Amino acid sequence: MNLPPIITSLLDTDLYKFTMLQVFLHRFPGATGEYHFKCRNRGQQALSALQSEIEAQIAHLCTLRFLPEELAYLRTLRFIKEDFVDYLELFQFRPRFIRVAPSPDAAGELVIVARGPLVHVMLFEIFVLAIVSELNFSRHDRERCLGEGRRRLRDKITQLKDFGKEPALSHPYVFFDFGTRRRASREWHEEVVSTLADAVPEFFKGTSNVDMARRHALVPIGTMAHEYLQAHQAFGCRLRDFQRLALENWVMEYRGDLGIALTDVVNMDAFLADFDLYFAKLFDGLRHDSGDPVVWGEKALAHYESLRIDPRTRMLTFSDALDFPRSFALYRRFAGRTRTGFGIGTHLTNDLGVEALNIVMKLVICNGNPVAKISDAPGKTLCDDATFLAYLRQVFGLPSAPQA
Repeated sequence: MNLPPIITSLLDTDLYKFTMLQVFLHRFPGATGEYHFKCRNRGQQALSALQSEIEAQIAHLCTLRFLPEELAYLRTLRFIKEDFVDYLELFQFRPRFIRVAPSPDAAGELVIVARGPLVHVMLFEIFVLAIVSELNFSRHDRERCLGEGRRRLRDKITQLKDFGKEPALSHPYVFFDFGTRRRASREWHEEVVSTLADAVPEFFKGTSNVDMARRHALVPIGTMAHEYLQAHQAFGCRLRDFQRLALENWVMEYRGDLGIALTDVVNMDAFLADFDLYFAKLFDGLRHDSGDPVVWGEKALAHYESLRIDPRTRMLTFSDALDFPRSFALYRRFAGRTRTGFGIGTHLTNDLGVEALNIVMKLVICNGNPVAKISDAPGKTLCDDATFLAYLRQVFGLPSAPQA
């Protein structure tokens, strides 16, 4: 099946790709990076059969440029600098920086590698994941799946309205769409966002997708991802200091804007050891993306209290494999003591009665050196160099990884 172009706008990506890119462009413009695709589903769904279609979609992606109205929109965001928009005006993907091939090691698996200047190749990630996800979805009965998806979306709206009848806590319940990378299709993503914006505006407060935020007058949501902190492992500081350097560079770039920090590139305990009073005052809150969210949240609140910062003035954002019942439970647990927000992805944009792909495209090399994410969940550890991973664990005093 040959689909029409899946990506038709370079704004059809997550805000944090732009916010991270702006820091790298200003502070490390000569950095290089390498990103590897990984599918966590068993059997990988025979994705190698999609190779030619993926290559065709990437070829189309490489023809796109930012449009004047898209650049004008980015200029309205106060944290986006004029010189950065000038860079984007000149930007165009180059196909020589990305390779798609069947895996030489496992039948049916797919290799996708983006390698080159970091300020170029880092933007491939969301687009490639959305392309693979939509091509995989196209194998299914589209009308049957959309019918089931609409039924489930109506159920979710009912859940939200029923939840809204509960007594209010100190802070309101708010959630955001984080579903670009694993969506079933661009059209379905659009339908979900527009439906939620119309049906539950009291709860639905934004989307990570910049194009949809622009066209639906929503707030674009996002700050940093793992790759931002991982890259700092290769930027010349002592490895033990990479989190502090990453946070300091963020503060210097954004001067009070975009103040939600991601905590699990090593793990929560290692992050809090670096997140001292200086950073705790400069950042508005923290984001959870792995491990037990209740344990994580309690550690965060205890840390703020130990620094004599009122947790009610801070925000905890949860974004790890959430659905609405899980987010309601976390809200009930924490919203009386702090502000909360919930980033919901696959459960919104790829819940149509068929198995969604659990796919990522992660930074594994920066400036010729390995980088790693350990996280608060063993299954989310990512690193292609076992020696470097062991060294990172040693530097932060973590136990060795269990042997498979």
